[in-house]
Amino acid sequence: MDKVFFPPLSPLFVILILLLPLLIGFFIINVINTAFIKLGFSPILAFSILFLSLIGSMINIPIRESYQEIKTEYTENFFFKNLYPRNIVEKTVIAVNFGGAVIPILVSIFLILKSDVPIWKLFIAIIIVTIICHKFARPIPGLGISIPLFIPPLASAVVAMLLSHTYAPVIAYVSGVLGVLIGADILNLNKIKNLGAPMASIGGAGTFDGIFLTGIISVLLV
Repeated sequence: MDKVFFPPLSPLFVILILLLPLLIGFFIINVINTAFIKLGFSPILAFSILFLSLIGSMINIPIRESYQEIKTEYTENFFFKNLYPRNIVEKTVIAVNFGGAVIPILVSIFLILKSDVPIWKLFIAIIIVTIICHKFARPIPGLGISIPLFIPPLASAVVAMLLSHTYAPVIAYVSGVLGVLIGADILNLNKIKNLGAPMASIGGAGTFDGIFLTGIISVLLV
């Protein structure tokens, strides 16, 4: 049997492979910083927001508990050999992710107060994006409410460019953040208790959606 021969890897190639995760991380940080600078933040403030968002992504603030009683299949009793149903009460904790939801909301409020964007245009954009997000939001058992990642930023970017070229970045960010928050999250809170998820975190990865990413991608698209 012939032996399989693997050519030796060059040291430069090995170094590049080892540095690849670091390079990708720097690229993502630079892209996010670019979005915040596009919104009018200084580079230092943009990096500070990003840093707080990363740290805050590990913090979930409980705001509500939901209970759902579930009837199980018939189970055999060990002592009496009888078959009986069991009722189990499952608890779902609804929380708000500090880095993924609270900070984007605070940034949105800051942008609204700082910029002279016409409120009526902003209001229309939020309503449209909210309706679109609510339309595409879907309950996923064991997880929570989910929405395709590209829908909210694409919708908010298109709406922002149609309403105003001058204020497009601000409109895109605010409508993207608040549109997802209201349309996908708040309007679907009543469905969470039936999904069997132990925790549903608004703005947290893998549970509700990426409010933080929606705002960033929205700005980059305009």
